[in-house]
Amino acid sequence: MRALIHRLNSNPKYSRIFEWGKMISITGSAQIVVQATGLISGILIVRFLPTTEYAFYTLANTMLGTMTMLADGGITSGVMAEGGKVWQDKTKLGQVLATGLDLRKRFAVFSLLVALPILIYLLLHQGAGLWTVLIIVVALIPVFFAALSDSLLEIVPKLHQNIRPLQANQLMVSVYRLILSCASVIFFPFTFIALLANGIPRIYGNLRLRRITYQFADKDVAPDKQVKIDILKLVKRTLPGVIYYCLSSQITIWLMSIMGTTSSIAQIGALGRLSMVLTVFTVMFSTIIIPRFARFPSDRALLIGSFIKIFIGLVILAAVIVGFVYLFPRQLLWVLGSGYSDLSSALILSVGGSCLSLVSGSIFTLSLSRGWVINPAISIPLNIATIVLGILLLNVSTLNGILIMNIVIQIVQITMSLVFFFAKALKLKEVKI
Repeated sequence: MRALIHRLNSNPKYSRIFEWGKMISITGSAQIVVQATGLISGILIVRFLPTTEYAFYTLANTMLGTMTMLADGGITSGVMAEGGKVWQDKTKLGQVLATGLDLRKRFAVFSLLVALPILIYLLLHQGAGLWTVLIIVVALIPVFFAALSDSLLEIVPKLHQNIRPLQANQLMVSVYRLILSCASVIFFPFTFIALLANGIPRIYGNLRLRRITYQFADKDVAPDKQVKIDILKLVKRTLPGVIYYCLSSQITIWLMSIMGTTSSIAQIGALGRLSMVLTVFTVMFSTIIIPRFARFPSDRALLIGSFIKIFIGLVILAAVIVGFVYLFPRQLLWVLGSGYSDLSSALILSVGGSCLSLVSGSIFTLSLSRGWVINPAISIPLNIATIVLGILLLNVSTLNGILIMNIVIQIVQITMSLVFFFAKALKLKEVKI
């Protein structure tokens, strides 16, 4: 048996299959555990937080994602693109990382100044008391700073495909998060407690992540001016789209927070918890596929062929997930508790929109990994027009109406991303062997 395995590994074709199988099994098995613990933590929060508190938690968690995206502004994509060019040079890779971290700190201040007043207004609008709002904001800030660096630090081990320690660190964080959630929200069912239970393990995980990262990148280097210029070029092209995406990606929450009730906000948040399972595939994609795609040479045939295979795989995956939810909606809703048992149609729409978002985000990130960014003058007006038409034609004050509009938005974004990728890829030269 060992001789057979050795012979298969000696064959380049089978060796590559074994390599991909190993990478997927390591990443997939770890992420199944990570997302399972995350799902359990989320379900605990759904079940034990009162509806009003869970609505506040949904708003705070949504704003955390918005703040993180604004603080990034395309920096992560810039670091991935620049790091993919020098990933084998420890000093230069360290310079790229140091430059990205320095830029992100500056963007973080802007993000806080923009996002926190909006969160405060929405919480007050939904009936939160002033002291409740202040405590939520204070609890959210350290969680935000913990989220600032991890996506950048993970780029280095991803480029080197040093997956095992990266997955072990994420697994540790998820287990600690589950333990803290169990020990806190059951006895203290408050929004700020749930936020801290999610954030504290992430802070500790970032300390361990630094040790993993700086095995492959020089820690004692200063930011590089030229790298900064190159990253900011991508940021300038990306930032308008990121700002728009901060609004459009959570359009369901924003509209419900203004036009709906705390109950409808809690329902959207609870349904979103079940869609967290898709994070397994998102993390696998960003860990295995994106770094390899970023390292590909600028060969038209290679890039287009790989892109088509990836896209077909994503579509099949999305169809299987939606089909499963269509067959077993009641069983899935049982996980959320009796307060959400009558949301079968909304669950299908929610998961369908999340699957389309997975496809849209994945193909968008593939383009970004090559340093390709859609002109905001094209993408933003098109997406705004889609949202306006959705608001005019659909009843967005209802849960199903807002979820249908989200599906329409994702379909438009997928179409736009596909057209853009092929337009850019077809301009490349084909490398002849």
